[in-house]
Amino acid sequence: MDDQHNPRTVPAYSATFTPAVMAEIRRAAATGIYDIRGGGAKRRVPHFDDLVMLGASMSRYPLEGYRERCDTNVTLGTRFAKRPVELAIPITIAGMSFGALSAQAKEALGRGASAAGTSTTTGDGGMTPEERGQSKTLVYQYLPSRYGMTPDDLRKADAIEVVVGQGAKPGGGGMLLGQKISPRVAEMRDLPEGIDQRSACRHPDWTGPDDLEIKILELREITGWEKPIYVKVGGARPYFDTTLAVKAGADVVVLDGMQGGTAATQEVFIEHVGQPTLACIPEAVRALQDQGLHRAVQLVVSGGIRTGADVAKALALGADAVSIGTAAMVALGDNDPKWEEEYRQMGTTAGAYDDWQEGRDPAGISTQDPALAARLDPVEGGRRLRNYLKVLTLECQTLARACGKSHVLHLEPEDLAALTLEAAAMAKVPLAGTDWWPGKPGTGG
Repeated sequence: MDDQHNPRTVPAYSATFTPAVMAEIRRAAATGIYDIRGGGAKRRVPHFDDLVMLGASMSRYPLEGYRERCDTNVTLGTRFAKRPVELAIPITIAGMSFGALSAQAKEALGRGASAAGTSTTTGDGGMTPEERGQSKTLVYQYLPSRYGMTPDDLRKADAIEVVVGQGAKPGGGGMLLGQKISPRVAEMRDLPEGIDQRSACRHPDWTGPDDLEIKILELREITGWEKPIYVKVGGARPYFDTTLAVKAGADVVVLDGMQGGTAATQEVFIEHVGQPTLACIPEAVRALQDQGLHRAVQLVVSGGIRTGADVAKALALGADAVSIGTAAMVALGDNDPKWEEEYRQMGTTAGAYDDWQEGRDPAGISTQDPALAARLDPVEGGRRLRNYLKVLTLECQTLARACGKSHVLHLEPEDLAALTLEAAAMAKVPLAGTDWWPGKPGTGG
């Protein structure tokens, strides 16, 4: 038999050394530096799609969508703050910095969030007038870098989020490459223009939960005990990190799973550090329950939230609200196929563009180039984001009504089933068609 008809000569890729893996080996060998990119993990891990909701039929009574209410409001920061944050919907905008994002993008986020009745968050690098001016409710992130941080801005905020970790890089700091350090960004962050900046991975003035308790008290004194204090942790050890955040005095715990995005960090962090969001929520809820503080200390979950179904499932697992970042950028217009030709010129394609650190985003969102940033109309971007948030809320309400709930926060684990063993084990809800999940107490595993 000649080679032309020999099936053994058909090429087969290794499952271990895939084309992507081999390309990365060649890139590392050629450059001698690790790869930096933005976005979140691209590997497939158990996620909300691996859960289904159990709508009402005989054993549960559904609500009529056109006649019976299903409320969506949520209050964050009820534990100690004099002025808790009141939101119309349980979906917030995650911290994304001016620097990583353009001023136009930050303004659009504020406009869209305010129109939808929810909050936005500053991110690293300080507070811009555009964002504060257009955000009815603004959460100020207090990060290890302290870039742009001032006591005056802390007082201007409606809540303060102490960032201990992020889902895309627990234990690591972010980056802002020199091409995005514009004169305005450099001035706000007190940095040299055009020079790469790396954010610290831990706060300079405390090293543990006891020190964090002192820091939270300082922040409360600065703000007259009015502002809720959030503590944000990456999804690595959610039970212990939630427990310690509560011990330190947090009003709200923000938990970010590994599907959460970032502007820029090492790819090895994005793909290999942290746990899936689905695995993190039940452990954080268990920590709050063990302290008798579930719902008294609110839990906000982020990392891969895309649809109203994701929102409903996160709430059913015990979260009080969710936060979106990457999805919000897409809603504004990032990775839009209308810019396909320019994405291809950069060696990528719409939907796969994650080189946000390079500052060449043709959509004008993750850039400091004035000509590119001018492509984003903040008013139109805000309208698009408002529409997207409206759809997420309506979808979540629809599912809650189908489960017989008059408020989306009444959703519970009993409204869920898992489609895979992995999802059942992580979410601690029964495998579909059974009343069992791996590790269920009293079942022997």
